[in-house]
Amino acid sequence: MKTDDLINLLTNDSQVRVRFDRVFVSALTIGIMLSAVLLLVTIGIRKNMADAIETPRVIFKLCLTLLLAITATRLAFRIGKPGLSLRSATLMLLLPFVVLIGGIAMELLTVPQNAWATSMKGRFSIFCLFFVPVLSIAPLTAILYSVRQGAPENPGMAGAVAGLAAGGIAAAIYAWHCPDDSPLFLATWYSIGILLATATGFVLGRRILRW
Repeated sequence: MKTDDLINLLTNDSQVRVRFDRVFVSALTIGIMLSAVLLLVTIGIRKNMADAIETPRVIFKLCLTLLLAITATRLAFRIGKPGLSLRSATLMLLLPFVVLIGGIAMELLTVPQNAWATSMKGRFSIFCLFFVPVLSIAPLTAILYSVRQGAPENPGMAGAVAGLAAGGIAAAIYAWHCPDDSPLFLATWYSIGILLATATGFVLGRRILRW
């Protein structure tokens, strides 16, 4: 390969990466805003949030869902760029899991055993199962659109990661409404909602992220 051809190739690659960065950030911002607005115009923020946000359970719920949203979105961003190592970003996904396990352990130690089932079931489990996937639609669309502008090496995995990120974002937004604060509820119903978004992303990714 001639030197001039190599320079042109590197330049074009750099332009594609810059364009992908801008598209990803812009589309994701729009997706998050649409999801937040959807929450506000339908069920709104929890009425007693000003007081509830001072309690350890609510702080834990908000921080955990935000942590998942950030770590999964970071992986989705990197997976759209072929050649980048995914190892560190993938390992970071263990962090929300470890934090959740710690929260569950604290819950089991502080809540009487006869109340565990009630804490896990909560009051609005069906609500959670509905709204987390629904609120993930806009972020998932944004991330899939962005990743499609890149070059994911594995469309199915890229779609699944996009779904996981969208599910995490949706969970972080829904947490501002959800009146069920137990880590046991989070581990059960939030996880199912996020898994539904992940599965949807996998199916869509295999179809629209091929190149």
